[in-house]
Amino acid sequence: MSENALREQIVVTVREMERLGINQGTSGNVSARWLDGFLITPSGVPAAQLRASGIVWLPMDIKEPSPVLDQARPSSEWRFHRDILHSRPDANAIVHTHSAAATAIAIHGRDIPAHHYMVAAAGGNSIRCAPYATFGSQALSDHAVAALQGRSACLLAHHGVIALGPDLARALWLAHEVEVLAKQYLLACQLGTPPVLPDEEMQIVVEKFRSYGPKRTQ
Repeated sequence: MSENALREQIVVTVREMERLGINQGTSGNVSARWLDGFLITPSGVPAAQLRASGIVWLPMDIKEPSPVLDQARPSSEWRFHRDILHSRPDANAIVHTHSAAATAIAIHGRDIPAHHYMVAAAGGNSIRCAPYATFGSQALSDHAVAALQGRSACLLAHHGVIALGPDLARALWLAHEVEVLAKQYLLACQLGTPPVLPDEEMQIVVEKFRSYGPKRTQ
């Protein structure tokens, strides 16, 4: 895939996030690994106004202060995109949303437990909630990286969702699935504390997900 094609895919992903109702306005952001760095959405640009030429490339070793950051104005969350991509060679794309149901659970600082077997799509027996830290801060990035250990999605307390994938389509799918799971969990809570599947069953499902879906070509 060419760089411009990947830029276009990022734009399509951002617009699809809004169409799916998992993001709105200028919230959320998207990134994808490219060469020895990553492409990321710019700061404060609504989906309808986003263009491929406005997607920002950052080197993987980007640090602040940097003239690149002064000139390019990437998403304020570039730190956790950098750190997650650096620490997770299995991930090539990141989707961050402020989807309503998942964020409601994150406001309470709660994990999403194994109320449904599809929780295993995120890699374990829960979708963890990372502690709160100011948006764009290194502390938030550190919390996110820790919450994603052994997982491909997490919640951010009082903030939103991060979902990873081998490509943008998979990361977007998982971000939407987390929101579906969050809605199910909130509905189930209205009937009392939801029962959860045992860890042994969730491990079986996690293993089954490793070969789920079409075979990926190199």
